[in-house]
Amino acid sequence: MAQATGIGGVFFRAKDPQALGAWYGTHLGIDMSAGAWMQAPGPTVFAPFPQDSDYFPADRQVMLNFRVDDLTTLIADLRSAGISVETRSEWDSEIGRFARIHDPEGNPVELWEPAGPAAV
Repeated sequence: MAQATGIGGVFFRAKDPQALGAWYGTHLGIDMSAGAWMQAPGPTVFAPFPQDSDYFPADRQVMLNFRVDDLTTLIADLRSAGISVETRSEWDSEIGRFARIHDPEGNPVELWEPAGPAAV
């Protein structure tokens, strides 16, 4: 049987696509100048959540989650840039550490520093 082999893209509407793309480049290092972001290999979680989940805001159907290599430094950089960062000790577990931000258009973004190479 043929099967999917990975995430080929994440597409979502934006009021100002160029500005939002620049924000992701500036604050999360997602460089789209070559037309595609060549991400580091690692786990990708694909997980539909129950309709009544409170894991992310109820008015949003999707939350982006990015693997990061140094959550402590990234949090400091984001806060230094005036971006509100939420952390909760109960989010951290054997699979890694987590923080949350919102992009300029209000989309929830989770930042995940995996605990190790086989964190999932």
